Order: sequence, then structure tokens, then C-alpha cells
Amino acid sequence: MGGVNRRILTLLVALVPILAFGVLLSVVKVPFVSLGPGPTFNTLGEVEGKQVVDIKTDGGASIVHPTSGHLNMTTVSQRDGLTLGQALTLWMSGREQLVPRDLVYPPDKSKDEVDEANNTDFKNSEDNAEYAALSYLKYPMAVTVQSVNDPGPSAGKLQDGDAIDGVNGKPVANLDEFQTILKTTKPGDDIVIDFRRKNAPAGTATITLGDSPDRDYGVLGVGVLDAPWAPFDIDFNLANIGGPSAGLMFSLAVVDKLTTGDLNDGKFIAGTGTITGDGKVGSIGGITHKILAAHEAGATVFLVPADNCTEARSAPQDGLQLVRVETLTQTVDALHTLSAGGEPPHC
Repeated sequence: MGGVNRRILTLLVALVPILAFGVLLSVVKVPFVSLGPGPTFNTLGEVEGKQVVDIKTDGGASIVHPTSGHLNMTTVSQRDGLTLGQALTLWMSGREQLVPRDLVYPPDKSKDEVDEANNTDFKNSEDNAEYAALSYLKYPMAVTVQSVNDPGPSAGKLQDGDAIDGVNGKPVANLDEFQTILKTTKPGDDIVIDFRRKNAPAGTATITLGDSPDRDYGVLGVGVLDAPWAPFDIDFNLANIGGPSAGLMFSLAVVDKLTTGDLNDGKFIAGTGTITGDGKVGSIGGITHKILAAHEAGATVFLVPADNCTEARSAPQDGLQLVRVETLTQTVDALHTLSAGGEPPHC
């Protein structure tokens, strides 16, 4: 009987570290974030019943041409708050990359602050995608309202997207001319702004200028820039999915919808890349994860920012054609070359 008790005791003693290790795996959090292939979205399609890229015209008159096929943006999945067990499982899968959490969430910023910065970056990316596409399509430049301070002198009078054509009866063709006139004013002055509004008649607004401690002239309370202007709205309905790296694919979708024919020529094209308002394509993070996601979604062509080409070549490609892109114009040309059966620039 004593021998049996000793065996049970030995077994219990052996189980203690195993149970303790199991608790560690399931309870202890690790300071790492997992990155891996994320979902892809067809910028020519719909999400939750809305067009991913929605071009709205006044009175329903359509300037949008039919599109088909795929121009997919790609994303990187991100998992935070991992336990030791989850981190080991994801790492052993071979599909996930573990990175120190501080690289994703800097210790000097809260998660809310990081999320707010990401949302701002995404909004700027949407604006740049619109400006790049409209510039490619040769829409004329205008002094364009990018933001309106609320509260502020222009709140309720000017809107995001308005084109400012004149101040106090004087035409303004660009930002320099606009600022030159504004610098002749003082706080409290009333000025009259002539503006064009998307999907609405042109109008005028009388605005009482505010003040600011860093200048002695009147403050309009808007952010403005020189940008190509079109009389219709372009909405991007993906919230903050994909971050700034969605810019190139958003621009391509706008160009495809506002021109005849299909940019993809029936091919399943995916890609990534930031974009500036003048159409320069920039590098992104997580290119290998995005290539894997695109391949698994069915893509046969992947658009790679030039600065990501070296890293992209290290990813398993399995027949996926990697096309090197540097600007929006060059990307559209590369897609036309593909459609004609030619060889576009490769990584």
C-alpha cells in the first residue's frame, strides 16, 4: 500500500510543474504584438451594402463608368494582449510575426492617442488618394478647403471640399493669392468668400474673422491647400482599415470608375502603397503578409511600391506576378501594358 501512495505522490509532484507551466501559458501576457495576413477588400466592390469607393453626383447624373473584376487593397492583421500560449501558437504557425509591443504602441502614448493618430493618417490618405486621382484625370486646381475648425469663424458657412474662388470680390487662383489677401485683414473684419460646393450651386459667405496669438491678421478658421477640384463627392467607406497603405488602390479605383474600360482587364489585381496628393507611391510595412493574403484571396498580380521590392521578393510568390510601381501614372501605364500582353516593370 505504501508503494502505491509513493507512486501517487511522485505523479502529483511531477504534475505540479506541468500544471504550473499550463497556467503560465494561459495567464501570463507577453509584451509582443502578432502581425500576419489580414483581410483584403475589393476597392471596386461593396462592403456592408456601400460602395468601397462611392462617387456621388448631383441629381443622380452619373459620370461613373461600369467596372468589373478586382483591384484589391490588402491589410496586415494585428493581435494584441497575447498570452504566452497564444504567442507561441501564432509563432509556430509560420504565418505570424511577433514584434515588440513598443514598436506598435509607443510607451509614451496611450492606445487612444495611437488610434487617433492612425485615424488622422487614414483621413489624410483618403484626401491624397482623391487628389492624386483627380490630378491624373486633369481636373483643374483650386484653393480647396481641407478642414473647418468647429467652433471657428467659418463653421456652418464653409465645408470640407469647398473651392474658394474669390475674397471680397477679388479672384484667387492659388493659395499664395488667397493668403496675400488674407494678410491685409485684421481680426473682426467681415470678408466675403466666393465658393463652389460639390453637388450644390456656387455661393457666397460673409465671415467675421477671428484672431490668433501667432499672427496679427484675421483668421478664417479653415485649412486650405492647392488641389485638383471636381464638382462631385468621393467617399471611401472602409473606416480606418488598411491605414495610409490603402492610398494607391483607392486612387486606382477612382481612376477606373471615371474612365472607360477596365484597368484590371479581367485579372485579379491586388496591391498596396501610400500615395501623395501629386501621385507618388510610397513604401509600407508588412509587405510579405500582404502578398500572402493576396495570393490566398486569388490574386495573380500584386502591385509593389518600388522601395518594398527587395523585401517582396523574399515572400513565397507561387506564380503571383510582382509589378513594381512608383507613381499613379506609371501604375496605370503598367496595368495598360499588362492588358496589352506586354511586360510591366517587375520587382
